[in-house]
Amino acid sequence: MTKRKRAKDTREFDKRFDEGEDIHDIVDMSKAAIIHHGKKVRITLDVAESLVNEIDDIRKEIGVDRGALIKIWLHERVKKEKAAGTVS
Repeated sequence: MTKRKRAKDTREFDKRFDEGEDIHDIVDMSKAAIIHHGKKVRITLDVAESLVNEIDDIRKEIGVDRGALIKIWLHERVKKEKAAGTVS
């Protein structure tokens, strides 16, 4: 079996993947990790309608749903606070 060349950049990799090429033998899986985020917990927030409208404007522009955008923002903020040492 001939070993295929690695993609020279992410654009080439994405192109090969999008064209249906089997990329398993050109990916280094030794550094892959599965992240288990644990049990999901539902929270409820009361937020001003104007803020929800502003969030919706942003999410429509980037093409994600409201919940996903808020989760991303919360995750980013928690990482920032941890990096700053304000939480342990």
